[in-house]
Amino acid sequence: IAVMMTRRAATVAGRWLNEAVSFLVFCLLDIVDLLLCVVYKVADYVFEAEWKPCYCLSAKEPITETRGKILLSHNNGVSKILTLSPLQELSGRRSKIELEDISETLYTRPSLLSDLSVTELNKRFVKVSPSDSECSHHHHEKTLTKNKRRKTIAKSSLTVNFTVVEMLREKIRPQNLSHDVSRWSDCDCGFCTSWASTSDKDHSLFVKTQIPKGIPAKEDVLFIHGFISSSAFWTETVFPSLSATSSAYRLFAVDLLGFGKSPKPADSLYTLREHVEMIEKSVLHKHNVKSFHIVAHSLGCILALDLAARHGDLIKSLTLLAPPYYPVPVGEKKPRQYVMKKVAPRKVWPPIALGASMAAWYEHISRTICLLICKHHRLWQFLAKLLTRNNRTVNFLIEGFMCHTHNAAWHTLHNIICGTGSKLDTYLDVVRDKLKCNVTIFHGENDELIPIECSYNVKQRIPRALVKIIEKKDHITMVVGRQDEFARELREIWKTSSF
Repeated sequence: IAVMMTRRAATVAGRWLNEAVSFLVFCLLDIVDLLLCVVYKVADYVFEAEWKPCYCLSAKEPITETRGKILLSHNNGVSKILTLSPLQELSGRRSKIELEDISETLYTRPSLLSDLSVTELNKRFVKVSPSDSECSHHHHEKTLTKNKRRKTIAKSSLTVNFTVVEMLREKIRPQNLSHDVSRWSDCDCGFCTSWASTSDKDHSLFVKTQIPKGIPAKEDVLFIHGFISSSAFWTETVFPSLSATSSAYRLFAVDLLGFGKSPKPADSLYTLREHVEMIEKSVLHKHNVKSFHIVAHSLGCILALDLAARHGDLIKSLTLLAPPYYPVPVGEKKPRQYVMKKVAPRKVWPPIALGASMAAWYEHISRTICLLICKHHRLWQFLAKLLTRNNRTVNFLIEGFMCHTHNAAWHTLHNIICGTGSKLDTYLDVVRDKLKCNVTIFHGENDELIPIECSYNVKQRIPRALVKIIEKKDHITMVVGRQDEFARELREIWKTSSF
């Protein structure tokens, strides 16, 4: 009993220490990001001869979106109507930017300093104690009950700043989408800008294809990588393991928009719609794919579920690896903010939570990280080759992690991972109710980036889904290092899912 009490006291003390240090660190990061905002404003003007808008301004004035019209009220009482849904030209194909595709987490990220209050402190520190957590739970239930009793009128509304609205309008003007030049803080090497120098005017995604030798392919498989990764996650691991014994399959692995060798348009908002339509154009339409299996990792699972909802019975099987699914509680008014706080909890421990929080909450700090890492990825790759004696696994992981732009990573993180919010519920319900394909979920036992609960949350939504926990493996090693075994598991899934 004494040992248990000691461990419990140590655990509570550790949580308190983590909360206290996290609070101080992120208050400091709030200030640093504000200073970096000024630095980048000046730097952008010096290097690009124009001021560049950013999302870090506080959002105070309400706007209401109705069929593409936005009514914005200024403090001085002057109102202005703006249209945010004109046709845009993206990669040679017309599509409509809908306001709902843009996550408000891009421009509504309150700092700890602005949220400093007794209530906020209670939320952060009181929840450490188990007994207090129970009280908080009862309080939360009472709050939900009160919310259910209230009669509310459903309407589309956002909170945004005038400057942000003007910036969004600027980003979706058709004439700006032809700008292929990277920003001064992005890498301009041949690898990262190869898409702009090709003769492909359509600017399709980079697709690595593995075709059966000598015989026609019977089935197609689409592989989708995760956040800040590339097609090499599959082509350097699973593809070689499948080539010898799975000659009947035609395999496609894409570099998502903004990553690897794929186009990185500076004016794209990297919405879910844009990502999925680029996959459709670059793989399904270009290669005449009729029915197919999908294998997706992490962020790619969200795109896979959208594709499954769009193409219905064409999906033969759905294999999801560490799907980032955080169910939004009933009555939650800000589902995207809720997901962002789950993905990036603003904690210094574990370190992966610190990295995720810096990437999600701080536009200018994350841009600085990209400036140091992505712009100079050739240097880091050279050093990695020396230190690892040219270990190919380390090299392709670094390549995938570093070869993207800040614009692509920032918008993809917010508009897809955070921006889906409760949208995933709809996609999962479609897969459950309207699709007959097998759904298999893999998750690493030691995954600190996306908790195992996310996979079980998917199973709760899709009861027929099979969840496989890979012992002693994390977010990456559930594939890397066990690719032969994973290839055998995939073959078995495809074999039992063929029709």
